[in-house]
Amino acid sequence: MTERHVLVLAAGKGTRMRSSRPKVLHRLSGCSLVEHVLRAADPLRATTTTLVVGHQAEAVERELGATRGGLGFVRQEQQLGTAHAVLQTEPLLAERRGTLVVLMGDAPLVSPTTARALAETHDRAAAAATVLTATIERPYGYGRIVRRAGQLAEVVEEADATPEQRALREVNSGIYAFDLAPLFPALRAVPEAGPKQERYLPGILRRYREQGLTIETVIAADHEIRGINSRHELAEAGFLMRHRKNEELMAAGVTIVDPATAYVDVDVEVGPDTVIHPGVILEGRTSVGARCELHAGVRIANSAVGNDVTVNDHSVIVDAEIAAGARVGPFAHIRPGSSIGEQARVGNFVEIKKSVLGAEAKAGHLSYIGDAAVGAGANIGAGTITCNFDGSEKHRTTIGDEAFVGSGTQLIAPVTVESGAYVAAGSCITEDVPAGALAVARGRQVNKEGRAAAMRRKNADSAQG
Repeated sequence: MTERHVLVLAAGKGTRMRSSRPKVLHRLSGCSLVEHVLRAADPLRATTTTLVVGHQAEAVERELGATRGGLGFVRQEQQLGTAHAVLQTEPLLAERRGTLVVLMGDAPLVSPTTARALAETHDRAAAAATVLTATIERPYGYGRIVRRAGQLAEVVEEADATPEQRALREVNSGIYAFDLAPLFPALRAVPEAGPKQERYLPGILRRYREQGLTIETVIAADHEIRGINSRHELAEAGFLMRHRKNEELMAAGVTIVDPATAYVDVDVEVGPDTVIHPGVILEGRTSVGARCELHAGVRIANSAVGNDVTVNDHSVIVDAEIAAGARVGPFAHIRPGSSIGEQARVGNFVEIKKSVLGAEAKAGHLSYIGDAAVGAGANIGAGTITCNFDGSEKHRTTIGDEAFVGSGTQLIAPVTVESGAYVAAGSCITEDVPAGALAVARGRQVNKEGRAAAMRRKNADSAQG
């Protein structure tokens, strides 16, 4: 098999993005633009993968180096065109042989299938170059593909095209496969052009034609060649990528009630017979099991949700685990480091932070559980608070199996309510409660007979005054 190498051009500044962040690191459906491109290249099983970086090179190298191993980087200190960019890799690749696939770091919609078709077509034809093209309705700004007898004759940039050539709708994507053997001498011979005296890859095609070398083409879907040069184009690409992901999920047995409002990142996994209602957002490396129901406005990020889970309206789950059969929400907030056990219930306006809620435990209403371990079958009454912060440190609360904590309770950590204990409503618990005990910690109630009418008169006089 022909040895393959991948080169991603990622040196551009992206001025129209109006951003301090490198263009190729902008996020799209859970990944950076350039990460999408690298994933498209993964099926090629390349011997080497190299990125040409320039603008904010350190930031690009740092982010990709932390998430991917085995990448090489070369610097294009001055951005003098795509041919000049590829030429910067000569010290790394000049002694290599095989196929070099050149991808654009800001074209994240190219699919793995298309990248593989490009390489395979190139190898079968033993071509010197293979160009990925697409036919689009409005080819404004693209170089046009000029064919003679069905074969690619040249790429004409729009500024240089005749009116007849501008009417052509087949365009150059900027994505290529090259035979490495003749590549670098040909690149050095590409003439400089334009006011900045830059060198562009289409110039190599004319030289190859003059030398009688084989040039092939592969036609991609029109959306695959879209580059991202502005926030508007980023949003358009996001729409296309969400559409692709939602189609994939629905084909696998997931019901998406309104695909136009379902925002599902590319790495999200969802099991069959799960129902996703309008306005749901699933981010990062979230996994959702089978037969779940995610109601309107739910957001889940980087979390694992088991089978048969119901998440009710407008709940937020981040960096957490929800076990099979649990119910969450509505308006619940499960914060990082939390784990909700099987068949557990987390209800209206309950916030759980860095805590474990055991199997079949319940926290139904208006409670905060932070830095706590709640045992199986325990019941947390409405308005209960674990007071975990003393002003300088966080402390743990432990609530045992089958314990009952009445409504309006404050648990001043560190404190333990042991298994089977009962805490009366309205208590402020500052000491451990033994197993099976009843804890009552309330201020004494005093009733002043007849004072209600006097208080009403006083209030009325104050209002009139």
